[in-house]
Amino acid sequence: MTIVEARKPDPKKFIRGATGDWEVVIGMEVHAQVTSAAKLFSGASTEFGKDPNSNVSLVDAAMPGMLPVINAECVAQAIRTGLGLKARINLKSVFDRKNYFYPDLPQGYQISQFKQPIVGEGKIILDMPDERVEVGVERLHLEQDAGKSLHDQHPTMSFVDLNRSGVALMEIVSKPDLRSADEAKAYLTKLRTILRYLGTCDGNMDQGSMRADVNVSVRRPGEGFGTRCEIKNVNSIRFVGQAIEYEARRQIAILEDGGAIDQETRLYDAVKGETRSMRSKEEAHDYRYFPDPDLLPLEFTQAYVDELAAHLPELPDDKKARFVADYGLTAYDADVLVAEKVSADFFEQVAKGRDAKVAANWVINELFGRLNKEGLSLETSPVSADQLGGIIDLIKSDTISGKIAKDLFEIVWTEGGDPAAIVEARGMKQVTDLGAIEAVVDQIIAANPDKVAQAREKPTLLGWFVGQVMKASQGKANPQAVNDLLKAKIGID
Repeated sequence: MTIVEARKPDPKKFIRGATGDWEVVIGMEVHAQVTSAAKLFSGASTEFGKDPNSNVSLVDAAMPGMLPVINAECVAQAIRTGLGLKARINLKSVFDRKNYFYPDLPQGYQISQFKQPIVGEGKIILDMPDERVEVGVERLHLEQDAGKSLHDQHPTMSFVDLNRSGVALMEIVSKPDLRSADEAKAYLTKLRTILRYLGTCDGNMDQGSMRADVNVSVRRPGEGFGTRCEIKNVNSIRFVGQAIEYEARRQIAILEDGGAIDQETRLYDAVKGETRSMRSKEEAHDYRYFPDPDLLPLEFTQAYVDELAAHLPELPDDKKARFVADYGLTAYDADVLVAEKVSADFFEQVAKGRDAKVAANWVINELFGRLNKEGLSLETSPVSADQLGGIIDLIKSDTISGKIAKDLFEIVWTEGGDPAAIVEARGMKQVTDLGAIEAVVDQIIAANPDKVAQAREKPTLLGWFVGQVMKASQGKANPQAVNDLLKAKIGID
C-alpha cells in the first residue's frame, strides 16, 4: 500500500544532527479501555483495584468449551468513539484471532480485528501554538486485553493476574502524521479529552486504562519513511515526549555513524530516561491472523449508528468554538477551559448571568492556579462555582475591590462560607463615600509635596499615590474613585 503524506516538511521541527538536519516521523497506537461494567466477551467485572484473579470468568480463563459472547455496550462505545473522531463507521466488521503465546494470555491468542475493523479513517485537529495540525486516524478496532504478569512477588517465580484478561480495548491507530514530541503529546492529550467527553474511556493512564505504543523513525527532509521502532506501553503523556526525544536522537546517532536501524520493539525506562530493546518487531504475518470461528461477523444498521450520533455530547472543538463566539473568550482561555469537561461545565456555571471574561479570568488564574499549587483537582476544590460566582457578583456591584476579592477568595478557600455574608460580618466592604476617600487623599498629598510636583511632570507616578491611599484605607477605598480624585487634586489630565 502506498502512503500519501499529508504534510510538507517544516524546518522549524527539524532536529539538527552532526551531519545536517533530520525529520522525526511519529505514529501512535493508543489502547483505550472501554468504559463498560463488563468485559468484551464475558460478564466479568472490569472494576479497577480488586484482588488479583477476582474478576475472572471461565471465558477469561479460557476453560475448555467456553465460548465468547459479545458485549453490545462495548460495540456502542466503539461507534461513539468513531463518531467523535469524525471517522467512517463500518456497518460490518470481523473479529480475528491474533495468535501469540504469553503467560498472561490464557487462550494462546487474542480476539482482535485485523482487515475489517469496526471504525475506519477519521481525524483529530491539534491547535498548536503557531498552526493547526490535522492528524489522520487510520482505524479503530476492538480487542480484548491480556492479563498481567507480576515479577516482584516472589524471588524465583512470576505470578499472573487475569483481572484484565478479556477487558475491552479500543486500539486507535494514527497515521504517521506527527512531526515532533510536542505534537505527539498534544495528540494524546486531545484524544484523551475526546474520549472523556464521550464517556467511552476514563483516560486514566496511571491505572493502565490508556496506554500508547509510539512508532518513531527519522529521515532526511524530503526523503521517504525510515525504519521505525515501536516504543511499547508508554503510560504517561510526559513520558511519551521524553521517549520520542531520546529515540529520535538515538536513531540519528546510529545513522550518522553509518549504521542501520533495526526494526524492533523497545521499552522506555522513565528512571534512566532512555529506550532499550525488547524484541524484534513483529509483522502481521507473524501473528497468523484468521477470522475467529466462534464469532459471527459483527453487523448493525445505519439507523443504529444515527441513533447513537443523535445523543453524542458537545465535543471539545465545538465547545471551544462556542466559548469563543458566544462568550468572547480568547482561543487560549477557551482551550484551557474545554481541556476537561468538568472544567468547561464549572466555568459555564460561574459565567451564567455574569461577565464571561471576568469569570474565565477567576476560574483559570485564581482557582486553577491555586488548585495546581495545592495539588488538588476541580472535583475536590474547596471553592464551589456558586461561591466563586458570588465573589464576582460582589466585585461587579462595587461592594468589594479586586484586592479585597482576593482576600475574600482566601477566606472562602480556607474556611468556606457565603462570600456576601463574610464581607458583611468582617466589614470588608469597600469605601465608596467620596468624602471619606477625599480625606485620605488630602492627607497623602499634604504629606508628599515633592512627589506631587514630580507627578505633574511625570503622570505615571500617580500609581504611587494610588498605592498609598489604598494602603491607608486597608484596600477598602474604591480604586476608581481614588484615581479620579488624585487626578483632580494633583492637576493631571
